[in-house]
Amino acid sequence: MTDAEVIPAVKEDEAALATPFVKCLVRLVRAQDSYGSWEGKPDAELLADFIVSKEKRREIPIIDDPDPDVLWRLDIYYAAVGLAIEERSCLMASPMMKISHEGFGRVILTAGRLVVLSRTLRDVHRFGFETFRKLAEAGTKLVDDAISAIEIYPDAARA
Repeated sequence: MTDAEVIPAVKEDEAALATPFVKCLVRLVRAQDSYGSWEGKPDAELLADFIVSKEKRREIPIIDDPDPDVLWRLDIYYAAVGLAIEERSCLMASPMMKISHEGFGRVILTAGRLVVLSRTLRDVHRFGFETFRKLAEAGTKLVDDAISAIEIYPDAARA
């Protein structure tokens, strides 16, 4: 890559890392650091495992059992979605996840009695995003959709 190609990519990563959702995700990851070993690391380095390039994804087998680290990242990701929803709506949004040993399952996020997110999970062992921008966009979209549902059904969300 030439310098002309690298500079826009770095600026794109910096913009993605500055989004509210990614900041929320970084806070949750840092909160898991009980020994202080991640204290001096930059945010991009902490979130590097969330990035899975097309080449890396091709190397991962199509059928495989999810690794505990992948399950941890998946759990932190949806917890960050819930926390971002809480920050914007002032309602507690709690994720519930059920995943089989084969990497298939479901995640549901509720606010009050309202289900604000329901997704089927598959190929969990391949969980990741191509770039920080795509990570930020995916998380922000989930949060925005949940906030829209809360605005449409405020009584159910506050019940």
